[in-house]
Amino acid sequence: MRGARLLFAFLLSLALTLPAYAHIGSKDVFEEVSAGPYKLFVTIRTPSVIPGVATVEVRSSGAAIRSMRITPIPLTGEAAKHPPSSDAMQPSAADPAFFTGSLWLMASGSWQVHFDLDGAGGKFGTGVPVPAMPLSILPMQRSMGTMLALLGIVLVIGISGIVAAAVGQARVDPGEAPGAKQRRRAVIAGLATLAITLLFVYGGYKWWNVEAAAYAVDIYHPLSLSPTLQGDTLDLKIGRYDTDDRHSFRARSNRDLLPDHGHVMHLYAIRQPEMDAVYHLHPALVSAGDLQMALPGMPPGTYRLYADIVHANGFPETLTADLTVPPGLAAAPLAAEDAAGAPSPLSQGELGMTYKLPDDYTMVWDRPAELSANTAYAFRFRLLDGAGQPAADDRPYLGMAGHAAFVKTDGTVFAHTHPEGSAAMQAMTLANGSGEMGGMDAAAAGPAVAEHIPPVVEFPYGFPSPGRYRIFIQMKHANTVETGVFDADVR
Repeated sequence: MRGARLLFAFLLSLALTLPAYAHIGSKDVFEEVSAGPYKLFVTIRTPSVIPGVATVEVRSSGAAIRSMRITPIPLTGEAAKHPPSSDAMQPSAADPAFFTGSLWLMASGSWQVHFDLDGAGGKFGTGVPVPAMPLSILPMQRSMGTMLALLGIVLVIGISGIVAAAVGQARVDPGEAPGAKQRRRAVIAGLATLAITLLFVYGGYKWWNVEAAAYAVDIYHPLSLSPTLQGDTLDLKIGRYDTDDRHSFRARSNRDLLPDHGHVMHLYAIRQPEMDAVYHLHPALVSAGDLQMALPGMPPGTYRLYADIVHANGFPETLTADLTVPPGLAAAPLAAEDAAGAPSPLSQGELGMTYKLPDDYTMVWDRPAELSANTAYAFRFRLLDGAGQPAADDRPYLGMAGHAAFVKTDGTVFAHTHPEGSAAMQAMTLANGSGEMGGMDAAAAGPAVAEHIPPVVEFPYGFPSPGRYRIFIQMKHANTVETGVFDADVR
């Protein structure tokens, strides 16, 4: 195998597994979008390496669609004005409302998959934002490496043998054997060829190590998050990743944050290891890369922090850190747009499909009969009043019918999603709105939503891996933000 490393090192690499962007451990995009009379449930499975191929699945409803084409387009910049040719998606032979396709994402950054639709309702278009970053270096399969190593050895020996035969026998008449001098020259030529060939192989090995190291430098890492607690004041400092010219992501700064749903940061704090206390908070920006807030009353313990932010180019990130809350903390009241929940600890067993809320309301999960990993679902939740009837005073929460966080109990998955899907609202605006957003005032708090809404919300999402998950759902009625909590055993 040493020969394999030398000759084919450009195909061998060390596998790296790192947190996904936008969410933690949940890189795929799930989105429900409308384009004229067409409604689409879009699943985009992004590649772990860039350049790489993203697979796209679409379930359509509403007016019938005859053809669907997809195009990868950068969200911002000059390249967004010059899209490549589109690719046709293929309808399923068994279900003409289900389309599949694939496309290349050739560079890191914020992209959109633009959909061109043609059908019974006419021609319409829409876009779904897709963050693309290299997350790993793919390993070479051992069987493939062994085969290529053997072929390489045969090739090196063959080249040396061909040169030796050419030197030793090129000037020998047919039927005559080469003399001692010619045989000696043939051996020298063969050995020299072997040495030169091995030198080229070694040079290729060293060159590829440099290339692999350069690629490894650009494997995605989220910005750093440094929390400090002074009294009840939480200070969160976001680090920069734009100080080293070796990084292709040097433009990811802590100075270009956009508000999403009216807030620069959505901070989830979940007490570990029992996940028996959860807070959805919104620190305020006090200076570039620095956010602060007065903590509400929180039971003491160690909390895992998940901080969602969005950059000006539409690229979302989830930053993580740990925070220890001491006993006897002088606490501020919970802010009007913040939420809290206190479910039973994980060790007390799995939560069911109904969750009793502190004010006698109940949240209900219409859970599917089976939950499988890597399957797209539309998870449906309902809010009932104290009499068990659909809540008549349901209102939007942060401009939406609800918010959800899907968290794997081992901490490897965190996804903050909305009824439309997993994409950040600002990224959706860039994909379907007027283009560049130039600053902090470019964002509204959220889409226009009626004051009173149905007490039902659906979240498109797919669990990325098997295991146990805890799901936190926020819905609002009157002036109360409720947090329902549910457990899921995913197979």
